[in-house]
Amino acid sequence: MSRVPASSSPTAAPPPPQQLERRLSAYDAAAVVVSNVIGSGILFMPAIVAGMVAHPGAMLGAWLAGGVLAFAGAMAYAELAALRPRSGGEYVYLREAFGPLAAFLTGWASFVAGFSGAIAATSMGLVGLLDRFFPGVANATPWVSVPLGVVSLSLSPQQLLAITIIVSLSVVHGLGLGPGRVVQNALALIKVLALVVFVAAGLSIGQGSVQHFSPAADASWTVSGLLLALIPVMFSYSGWNAAAYIAEEVKDPGRNVPKALAMGTIAVVVLFVAMNVVYLYALDVRAMAAVEVRVVDAAADVLFGKGAATMLVVVGIFIALGTISANVFAGPRVYYAMARDGFFLPAAARVNPRTQTPLAAIVAQAVWTVLLVLTGTFAQLVNYTGFTVVLFAGVAVLALFVLRRREPDAPRPFKALGYPVAPALFVVASAAMVVNAIWREPLPSLAGVAILAAGVPVYYLFQRSR
Repeated sequence: MSRVPASSSPTAAPPPPQQLERRLSAYDAAAVVVSNVIGSGILFMPAIVAGMVAHPGAMLGAWLAGGVLAFAGAMAYAELAALRPRSGGEYVYLREAFGPLAAFLTGWASFVAGFSGAIAATSMGLVGLLDRFFPGVANATPWVSVPLGVVSLSLSPQQLLAITIIVSLSVVHGLGLGPGRVVQNALALIKVLALVVFVAAGLSIGQGSVQHFSPAADASWTVSGLLLALIPVMFSYSGWNAAAYIAEEVKDPGRNVPKALAMGTIAVVVLFVAMNVVYLYALDVRAMAAVEVRVVDAAADVLFGKGAATMLVVVGIFIALGTISANVFAGPRVYYAMARDGFFLPAAARVNPRTQTPLAAIVAQAVWTVLLVLTGTFAQLVNYTGFTVVLFAGVAVLALFVLRRREPDAPRPFKALGYPVAPALFVVASAAMVVNAIWREPLPSLAGVAILAAGVPVYYLFQRSR
């Protein structure tokens, strides 16, 4: 009788797959939301919104309405994250509700442009801010340029510093949740405190006027204009779902992920509405719409005089750093989830045993982001795929209805507030914004659709390799 080798013994079980550790609190996850949302949008977008609704009340109403929509989406994500407390955010929800292809496309968009493009763009913007204190670092004149057909690789002082920032924050988050959490929480706190101080100082000692809150005699607004204004508003609020990407690393996710999404979103909505109140206190709607620099700079000049510019540059530096850090943290969790399903590089599915992080996924994102910086293609990618952020968020909230119907008896530690009205409004608003974006900017939108379509053959290549 032949003997069975020890390695094939029926009692020998394969080692369990490595899992990410649940070490994050609700406040840690809320800090990721805050850092993800508070970016350049609130510093630039109010001028665009003011141009679309030339009425102070309607302008503030647009920011408040956008905040309500963001909160409705956050509560839908909260139920989904509590039901499926896994890394990956909407990748997981679309996979469960609509199948692996839909899930892969949201992950594909996240990797190609969503996270990587945002990191590259923000890093380049950060270098521009640093140039105020270190003249010459934002020099875009290339030291070397290598043409590669439709694109060329180049390296300039500006690109080198941007790459250094990307690599440095990737190293921080690759070292483990401990260092990454400390850096992330500190940057989020600095962001919030800086904006709170700006609001408090602007309304208390700033040289503004309450007359700006009264509409001019010929001021008017329309429902269509308000709906149009929601596009830049929702762009500014994008990132409210960030805690869902790291749900697998949050302690007691059924309670803490909804708490984090609620806390983070509410904090941001209050801050954004307050910032717009300060902007209106400094500038009337027409003056705000005509601003050619950052609105925050123009408002600060009126409120505090020219000397406030340096202070605001420092604030902008910390805002940019926090945004980059949050994206470096959240993005790899999507690719980690994809790799576990066999739809990304296999190494990205591994948890580093020493750092307990998806280290290969972090490295993959850093490498792709650096390539975007070296080729200068990030701006086009972000522009082309901007509508997909709204698209996939809307589809993810739609997944809530599918899973409610398909799994009515599944345990749900948290149920979306205002269901079914609030999530339905979010889905309808998202669909309207996507259609409007495609109608108003057909060529960039078609380019975005082409980028999504390019992911389909990649999906089938991974499907075959599985």
